[in-house]
Amino acid sequence: MELIDLTRTLDPADRELLPEGLKALASVVAPSVTYSHPAGAGRDEFAAALQCGVHDLPDGEGWGSEMLSEFNSHLGTHVDAPLHYGSTSEGKPSRTITDIALDELFCETVVLDLRGRCEANQPISVDALKAALAENGASVPQGGAVLLRTGQESFTLADPGFFQYPGMSREGTLFLAEQGAKVLGTDAAGWDLSFAVMAQKFRDTGDNSVLWDGHRAGREREVFIVQQLANLAALPPSGFHVAFFPIKLARASAAPARVVAFG
Repeated sequence: MELIDLTRTLDPADRELLPEGLKALASVVAPSVTYSHPAGAGRDEFAAALQCGVHDLPDGEGWGSEMLSEFNSHLGTHVDAPLHYGSTSEGKPSRTITDIALDELFCETVVLDLRGRCEANQPISVDALKAALAENGASVPQGGAVLLRTGQESFTLADPGFFQYPGMSREGTLFLAEQGAKVLGTDAAGWDLSFAVMAQKFRDTGDNSVLWDGHRAGREREVFIVQQLANLAALPPSGFHVAFFPIKLARASAAPARVVAFG
């Protein structure tokens, strides 16, 4: 069995790559990390925990340890629970991340290749989704996952294009849900268009339906949205399963996940 990691590495150095105007997003990119090396700060911490001197430690070393801070539940590759979209979904109280059973997050999966069918800062059309699905040749697995390969893999955090991505609309999200998908994933930084683009659309039109409509569709049809996926180029179009397993964070609207495809 081949395992393919679809998870973006969390590297605190990436926080420094964000342009000044996007520094506020650092908490969804990577945590701040204080590293304690076994031969450095970890040695002192270990000796203090054991109430002994550094000279008493076997081999003169302690532990390796890291202190994490300044991070969001929507950090890196993460799974959104329905609570993220609003207090209700399908007319019932929205589920949190720990309300979702693991078997709902281990899914038969298809990849829709949208490269050349979508544009930066523009919504992905239903026609584009239909064309990519037809090209794939497989149907959407019932209760399964659909992953969108938009081409964002070609950008790093140092590139302006990383946050100028094609996004999903209410219509596109509901189309995939109506096809039977329960998990919806993307290689983009977000599911909807970026907040800057949505805000400009609202200023231009006064139409508040453009605000976060892709996510808000999850109030109508319960779906689990996965963002910041990596390595979608390594996947076949269909015929595999993916585990989208978030950390077990009580009462949370989302959690970082290790996402792995099983070929």
